[in-house]
Amino acid sequence: MGILYEDVVIIKEAEKAGDPTVITVNCPDKTGLGCDLCRIILLFGLSISRGDVSTDGKWCYVVFWVVGKPTTRWSLLKKRLLEVCPSCNSASGIYYYRAEFQQPKPPDVFLLKFWCYYDSKGLLHDVTEVLCELELTIKRVKVSTAPDGRVMDLFFVTDTREQLHTKGGQEHTIGYLKAVLGDALISCEIELAGPEVTACSQGVSFLPSAITEDMFSLELPSEHRSGSLAFNSVTVDNSLSPVHTLLQILCQDHKGLIYDIMRTLKDYNIQISYGRFSANPNGNCELDLFIVQADGKKIIDPNKQNALCSRVRMELLRPLRVAVMSRGPDTELLVANPVELSGRGRPLVFYDITLALKILNIRIFSVEIGRHMIRDREWEVYRILLDEGDGFSVPRKKIEEGVRKKLMGWE
Repeated sequence: MGILYEDVVIIKEAEKAGDPTVITVNCPDKTGLGCDLCRIILLFGLSISRGDVSTDGKWCYVVFWVVGKPTTRWSLLKKRLLEVCPSCNSASGIYYYRAEFQQPKPPDVFLLKFWCYYDSKGLLHDVTEVLCELELTIKRVKVSTAPDGRVMDLFFVTDTREQLHTKGGQEHTIGYLKAVLGDALISCEIELAGPEVTACSQGVSFLPSAITEDMFSLELPSEHRSGSLAFNSVTVDNSLSPVHTLLQILCQDHKGLIYDIMRTLKDYNIQISYGRFSANPNGNCELDLFIVQADGKKIIDPNKQNALCSRVRMELLRPLRVAVMSRGPDTELLVANPVELSGRGRPLVFYDITLALKILNIRIFSVEIGRHMIRDREWEVYRILLDEGDGFSVPRKKIEEGVRKKLMGWE
């Protein structure tokens, strides 16, 4: 089966404001491809309003209707989507599926270090926004405030465009930061982070037991365990197809919903043979997914069915964990982001956190980001110490609600 390379991903932009843009992907299949595509769409700040997925196990056809922004760089989005599609071989201008797919080399990690005057709230979000625009993926952040009010920011990033290892790429990044931060920026340096430098960025190596017991529980709250609530219904049905299990989901829509579901199925090594989903203006989403296990068979075991449904319900109810608590005399915001088995976390989490705090007019005193294995699952944990200086009067419940709404796209 052959297909022109330029037709692997086709993007038909909306003709008028408010209409969705249609993204079509026609390429060799792989388990988790839908998750990888949805992650990139989420990374570009787009929301999926409707989708269709079909595959025969070797080749797949995916259509997403997405709502974009005036600033969306569609050509760049197409390039990034092509990068996660399985490799193809060429012959006479036609590209064919290549079975021997090799994993790419892990990207280099760079240390972006700069000092600035912390004279305005939201400065950390402004920096994060610049890094996102430059396609620098933030791996870790370390922020500390000196007694004189200066702030040292350490960003450990990877460069999607592979330009940061050049002098020109570094000068462009520093110039962009200077243009945005203005006089607040004191100095800025960029260097390749060696293993010894990366090790120093890990932050705290433990989490208090009180945090891990409550915040990372994989048990559903008692009022949600039955799954009977209309906005969070997950069921399986083996009667409608001789070879597939039907997974039906009815839930409240949220930012990254399709990614959360695809990520869960990818972690379970489950393949979607056919799927259709749509979100309505009332904020509800319906999904019908015909799925098979890694061995190509239906899910017959009741225990496996219950485990899958329970896990999907949990990911719908609590895709990220948010809490505000005391850290000694100070106030600490904690956000936990589940990491895929492939090692990638949900994109733009730190961007949304800093934006929510900027809107709430709250300064950030320090930040620690680390990965922790908790109950056989890896989490990316953001520990943010809030500046409780003059004028700090935002109730903790309001902080937690504001951050959660921004992360879920409910603002």
